[in-house]
Amino acid sequence: MTRTYLDHASTTPPRPEALAALLEWMALPAADPGRLHEEGRVVRDALEESRQHVATLLHVTPREVVFTSGATEAINAAAWGATRQRPGAPVLFAEVEHSAVRDASARLAPSEIMAVDVSARIDTDVLAARLRDTTQAQPSLVHCQWANHEVGTLQPVHDVVRLCREAGVPVHVDAAAACGHVPLDLGALEADLVSVSAHKIGGVPGAGALIIRRGSRFEPFIVGGEQERARRAGLEAMPALIAFGAAAAALGADDQRLLHQEARRARTHIGALSRAATSVADVETVGPAREEDRLPSLLCLGVPGVEAEPVLIGLDRSGVAVHSGSACSSESIEPSPVLEAMGVDASHSLRVSVGWTTTDDDVTAFGRAFAEVVAGLRALRS
Repeated sequence: MTRTYLDHASTTPPRPEALAALLEWMALPAADPGRLHEEGRVVRDALEESRQHVATLLHVTPREVVFTSGATEAINAAAWGATRQRPGAPVLFAEVEHSAVRDASARLAPSEIMAVDVSARIDTDVLAARLRDTTQAQPSLVHCQWANHEVGTLQPVHDVVRLCREAGVPVHVDAAAACGHVPLDLGALEADLVSVSAHKIGGVPGAGALIIRRGSRFEPFIVGGEQERARRAGLEAMPALIAFGAAAAALGADDQRLLHQEARRARTHIGALSRAATSVADVETVGPAREEDRLPSLLCLGVPGVEAEPVLIGLDRSGVAVHSGSACSSESIEPSPVLEAMGVDASHSLRVSVGWTTTDDDVTAFGRAFAEVVAGLRALRS
């Protein structure tokens, strides 16, 4: 059976450029990039070339790029560094943030939850009022995801960063879901901290980065060495980081031509997937109505009348891989807090996400399988 993979928001296949870079790494000396001998210098050059490619894609300087094992570590490092500057001060974030943001912050400082609307979007007026409130402790950090990982909502990150900078409050932007799908000019954004992931853009698992704005004070999360200019200890994971750089170089080349091409194609595929899904009775889309307010590569569906888990299993048996916010279909025993915060029933929702390998045939396969699976499950209920 030919498989149709539509869960790119979880992880996307490595790009050819990343796989080629892995083969090139195998020809490099087995050396520590922190050493002064020739072998070390060769590996150091490869590491710094990858750093330059990531910096170019994100419009920052290479010195601002701190390599990590992934976005989860980068998020934990951001929360650690910021809360150490203001011990005991609260951390602000919306319930729709990724669990890495919520959990990393909750164990370090008191948490204040920012409300969102039915589209999972932060209300910047409420944030502005909170930052002006002199009767409460000034936050040690504000988190704001660039794009939501379950419904695709694009947050008003520029407004959030501006408000935080005016108030003198550090701000961290989780850009893992957005990076590689929409252009990110972090130099213009001027957030204090930004986290990104390699495997979400066509690299391989095991690499990510925390972007630390020049001049920001930062206490490292992982200590025990002077790597990454003493901002993240431990021997760098060279294979994953070289692949990360190659994927970033492919997306950033020619003024991000490939990124823009893929975004246009993704929007076309998502539009076709949405039409196919909503042609089934009572199925509806979840999240922002306007396409400019959401990621071009992600679609969340509400499927009334049947549980998400049997739909997901039925699609899988038909050769189609998607994701659900249902607790039964994930590692968590709790349903998606993102959908709950939006007032959406997670037990009846599916996430469909496309990527650089998605084809028109994948869209057709989903439309056919989805209609058959939902019809079959509804027939059983009736």
